Amino acid sequence: MLEEKKQRDLRMRMRSYVVILLCLVQCCWFSDAIVDPIDFLALQSIRKGLEDLPGSNFFGSWDFTADPCNFAGVFCDSDKVVALNLGDPRAGSPGLVGRIDPAIGKLSALTEFTIVPGRVFGALPESLFQLKNLRFLAISRNFIAGTLPANLGELRSLRTLDLSYNQLTGEIPRSIGTITELSNVILCHNRLTGSVPMFPFRSLNRLDLKHNNLTGPLIPDSLPPSLNYLSLSWNRLNGPVFRLLSRLDQLNYLDLSMNQFTGTIPTQIFSFPIVNLQLQRNLFTGPIQPVDQVAIPTVDLSYNRFSGPVSSMFSSVQNLYLNNNRFTGEVPNSLVDRLLAANIQTLYLQHNFLTGIEINPTAEIPLSSSLCLQYNCMVPPIQTPCPEKAGKQKTRPTEQCGEWRG
Repeated sequence: MLEEKKQRDLRMRMRSYVVILLCLVQCCWFSDAIVDPIDFLALQSIRKGLEDLPGSNFFGSWDFTADPCNFAGVFCDSDKVVALNLGDPRAGSPGLVGRIDPAIGKLSALTEFTIVPGRVFGALPESLFQLKNLRFLAISRNFIAGTLPANLGELRSLRTLDLSYNQLTGEIPRSIGTITELSNVILCHNRLTGSVPMFPFRSLNRLDLKHNNLTGPLIPDSLPPSLNYLSLSWNRLNGPVFRLLSRLDQLNYLDLSMNQFTGTIPTQIFSFPIVNLQLQRNLFTGPIQPVDQVAIPTVDLSYNRFSGPVSSMFSSVQNLYLNNNRFTGEVPNSLVDRLLAANIQTLYLQHNFLTGIEINPTAEIPLSSSLCLQYNCMVPPIQTPCPEKAGKQKTRPTEQCGEWRG
């Protein structure tokens, strides 16, 4: 009996060893697939802070009894999370609601973090800006509030920063200009204040700060000549921009509208590879005389204080807005010819001091084109529909035209 009991105990011990061995084998087998424990806990905290909006099922795959590297929007390299894209990326999807948990800072290998448009609110966690490997940060069209942390510059690897269409306040940290690899900065449609920081590095291609409350002048060497896209519209920026713009010869989009910029603009800007030039509603002055034919499809110089004759070099522009300035003299025949040939779609010349235009009163303006001449120092020889804001007066009062005719 004793011998039988010993054999029975031995068999039980052997079975226990086999179970333990199988467990060890399984652990070793899955060690490369299961996410790092710190990342695992961080993902759990992030999940607790966010929910699907009605109609969204993004978190349906987030079952923490399985490997998180297989979750929707989670991308791993070995056992570390390297990219976190939260929310259904399809256009029109409902998005997410909630807050970003500070545990995001625990994902030490993270290189990409995005959240689709939704109702994510609250401040950006300070810990987010400690992710040394982060290259792409995009959380647009949500309700992110608060200020941008001063340690933003610690994201030394950052290339794209898109926090547009949120409720951010305060100044843009000066440290952002120390990020040498930064290529795209998109902070438009927020409530940011202060001045535009300096971006000395030639890595910057896109800067979009429109629809904020930025103030002050632009330092001439504050932006690099590598810029392709610059939009600063709908702010309260002021001062001259001549020296700044002279350096930005790689621009293909420029919008400085709805500010208080002053002084002249460089002639060479009309030879830049720009497809859309928006300088309207500022305090720019001086004559505009491009050296060569302007190849920019849309040029809007309206609501400024530009003066002198209208240049024939604008005849190749498809949409030309020169209204509400102080232009004088006669409208160049080349503009009239191009308009009648339907090569110019929009020619707005109203509210200037122009004295004549050679156009047959019986001429028919193409249906695809718009011409407005009213409120100049002449009687418009042809009646064309104008925007309502142009008013009903066809001709400028004679007493206002004397000094411009002389």
